[in-house]
Amino acid sequence: MENLIQQYNELILNPTEEGEKELFYKVRDLLDKGELRVAENISGKWITNGWIKSVILWGFKYGQIEKTQSEAWDFFDKDTFPVKTIDLTDKIRLVPGGSSIRSGSYIAEGTVIMPPSYINTGVYLDSGCMVDSHVLIGSCAQIGKNVHISAGTQIGGVLEPAGALPVIVEDNVFIGGNCGIYEGCLIKQRAVIATGVILNGSTPVFDNTTGQFIRKENGGLTIPEAAVVISGSRPLSSQWGRSEGVQIYCPVIIKYRDKGTDASITLESALR
Repeated sequence: MENLIQQYNELILNPTEEGEKELFYKVRDLLDKGELRVAENISGKWITNGWIKSVILWGFKYGQIEKTQSEAWDFFDKDTFPVKTIDLTDKIRLVPGGSSIRSGSYIAEGTVIMPPSYINTGVYLDSGCMVDSHVLIGSCAQIGKNVHISAGTQIGGVLEPAGALPVIVEDNVFIGGNCGIYEGCLIKQRAVIATGVILNGSTPVFDNTTGQFIRKENGGLTIPEAAVVISGSRPLSSQWGRSEGVQIYCPVIIKYRDKGTDASITLESALR
């Protein structure tokens, strides 16, 4: 990776279209193989490789709209981001029905993708995951091992600004249906996000076990390990809000994962 970073730094000082295109294709192919990641966990801390996100953006800058033929209809997109090539050796279940995976994303073996779903460039999706119907995984999101993403959920992507932490979901997380996780949220391992929960950096999360609010820090919101998060509300702090009984949305950590929680979200290995 050091050689790639050196090449990137040289192009920042002396940019050329030919050089930027060359580096983009190298990086895109390494992202495809999972040999590069937009964000990495180093000594327990997630670090963003902002230079990779910058190189991905070069692909959009230089890409030309091309026609992609399909049995049902045609598509028109940047020629620098074709549909990802998948074959039997990848050991992925991509169920028929209209899903799309962009090149520059990595999908590890043992993952199931139900239709229709969309996985954008820069995504790292580790082994044993379930991506259910109508799921969107946005640009550069990092998804750990054995993560279940239920139907209708959106995992936001953070491609810009380049230095911003993308949405990260660590290992063994369960995300219920119709959830939304945005703005560089970090979901620590074994957390459970209940149906319909919306998480972003602007919304404080109330921890019912401590009586404290968890708020955005260092550019992102972190949901603690093994937290069980449900939808909730809290009263407005203004006098008028209190007098009228107006409530605003507030996710709540109702408890931390226990044997009962594990039993309720047990995943059948046969589905894999």
